[in-house]
Amino acid sequence: MSHLGHDTERLCIRVPKVYDWVNRQIDLPQLSFRKLSSIGFNFDGIAGTSEDPFSLFEDGLLNVNCYLSDSLGNPVDPNSPNSITVTEIVQPQGRQSVVVHLPKGGKITLQKVKVLIRGYIVVAISDLQGTVTSVSDAIPFATVQTFFLCAPPGTTLNSHVSYFETDANLIWDNKSFSQLDISITICLDVQMEAQVKLEVEGKFCRPRRELPSSLTCANPQIPPQCPEIFPNDDYALEE
Repeated sequence: MSHLGHDTERLCIRVPKVYDWVNRQIDLPQLSFRKLSSIGFNFDGIAGTSEDPFSLFEDGLLNVNCYLSDSLGNPVDPNSPNSITVTEIVQPQGRQSVVVHLPKGGKITLQKVKVLIRGYIVVAISDLQGTVTSVSDAIPFATVQTFFLCAPPGTTLNSHVSYFETDANLIWDNKSFSQLDISITICLDVQMEAQVKLEVEGKFCRPRRELPSSLTCANPQIPPQCPEIFPNDDYALEE
């Protein structure tokens, strides 16, 4: 990469400092439904009861698919921002400090951080050829997780889902519907951060020349610094 100058400069930059970072696998309690109409399924007009998806097909064979959605039931990418809402549950007295024993001996004081994870899923029932026959409403799920982190006052939660998996199974007995079971697994990255200003040595950089190139665009202009006074503050003040 090319540089505008040959010498390094003292730079003051504003960046998020990570005070703590953990990753946790969360297996939510299984969701079970005995009445499919309670989550929006409707099999009226088919031989059998309106609660029995197996009455759709004589041989009782069908596919069940489950996916992450928004509150309206539209599919969403688990990796997209805010596809699953993760927020800290603010405590009235602030985060509680807890003394934790380290695995190799010693103690450390950490803060208790309670986190609420919320989202929606949809279940779709189709025949073996993949033709969707019925789709549920958006089904909400939620869990509260407690973390013990280095989270002093001034730090904020920055969290995202690094992995999401959901699976649905229709349970039946003698070709008669019994219940729908849904499992959800989430891997959650949890970081406690605060914005800090750091003094570093570095060089200003510019984009490389695109290949092939007939360069007509001007190089970006970097505003000049005042290195005599900032970030170097060891100048002498006049009396």
